[in-house]
Amino acid sequence: MKRRTLTSLTAGLSLAAGLFGTTAIAADDMRIALVVKALGIGFFEAAAEGAKEAAAELGGVEIIYTGPTDTTAEGQIEVINSLIAQGVDAIAISANDPDALVPSLKKAMSRGIAVVSWDSGVAPEGRQMHLNPSSTDLIGNTIIKLAADHMPDGGDVAILSATATATNQNAWIEAAKKALPSYPGVNLAATVYGDDLSDKSYREAQGLMTSYPDLKAIIAPTTVGILASCQAVTDAGKVGEINVTGLGLPSEMAGCVDSGATKSFAIWNPIDLGYSAVMLAHAIAKGADAAPGAEIPMGRMGSVKLDDTNSAAMSDPFTYDSSNIDQFKSIF
Repeated sequence: MKRRTLTSLTAGLSLAAGLFGTTAIAADDMRIALVVKALGIGFFEAAAEGAKEAAAELGGVEIIYTGPTDTTAEGQIEVINSLIAQGVDAIAISANDPDALVPSLKKAMSRGIAVVSWDSGVAPEGRQMHLNPSSTDLIGNTIIKLAADHMPDGGDVAILSATATATNQNAWIEAAKKALPSYPGVNLAATVYGDDLSDKSYREAQGLMTSYPDLKAIIAPTTVGILASCQAVTDAGKVGEINVTGLGLPSEMAGCVDSGATKSFAIWNPIDLGYSAVMLAHAIAKGADAAPGAEIPMGRMGSVKLDDTNSAAMSDPFTYDSSNIDQFKSIF
C-alpha cells in the first residue's frame, strides 16, 4: 500500500475527475477503484453506495468510483490505463467486454494491482477472481420460493421465460425444477416463451390463464416477461388470484407491487454487490489467497468460496416487496 499526503491525493483525484468523471468517496491508505460499465446509471450509483459502506467499515480505504461515459470496452481501457498510472492498489470492474479488457488488466496485475471483476465478468486471465451476483441453483430456488411463499395450499404455477434457446434462462428453469420437491403441493403446469418481447410475453401470459384456470402464479425469470405478465393479470381482473413473480427491476415493478398483482419479486441488490466487490478487492490486495477452493471474507455478506475458474456467487437474489420497493424504485 502507498501512503500519500492529502494534498497530493486531492490533486490526483481532481485530474482523474476531469478526465473520467471520477468521484472520490473516502480517502486514506489503500485506494480501490470501482470501475463501472458507464457513469450515470442508477444501478452502478447504488453499487457505489455499497462501496462507500465497505470503505467506512474497513477504515483506511479510499474508493475511486469511475467509468467511461458510454458502455464501451475502449472507454474502460482508457480508465484502466489511467488507474495504472495513478498506482491504485486494486481495481474492481464490471466489464463491458470479457476479452478486450484482458491486456490492460494483465498490465495492472503485473504492476501489483489486485483485480476483481464483479457483475459482468472478465476472462480468467484478466482478473484474480470474479463475483457473480448469484448462482444458477440459488436463482432457481428463489423463483420457486417466491411463488410458494404465497401459496400455503399449493397449486399450479407456470413459467414464462425469454427465448427457448436462452442459456441462462434454461439453466435457471432446470434449477427451479430441481427445487420443486422442496415445496410440496406446488406443481409446474407449463413453461412458455415470450422471446423477451413485451407483446408476445403478454399474449403468452393470457394463454396461460386460459389454459390453466386454476393457475396460482406466473413466474417470469426475465424483466420483460414479468412486467408483461403483471399487465396481463391486471387487465384480466385477476389481481389477488394470480401472483406474478420472478426477476424484475424495482423501477418497473413498483406499480405491480402497489396494485397487489405482484407480492414479491427478486433481482440482485446493487448495494450489496458494490460492498462485496470492495471487500473482496481489499482482501486480495492485502494478500488473501485467490485460488480455486479458497474462501475470502466479504464483511456482512459472509464469505465466498472460489470455484475452478476463481469465480463465486454472492448470495440469493434480493427480494423486493411492499416493505422496501419505495427505497429501491428510484435507484434502478
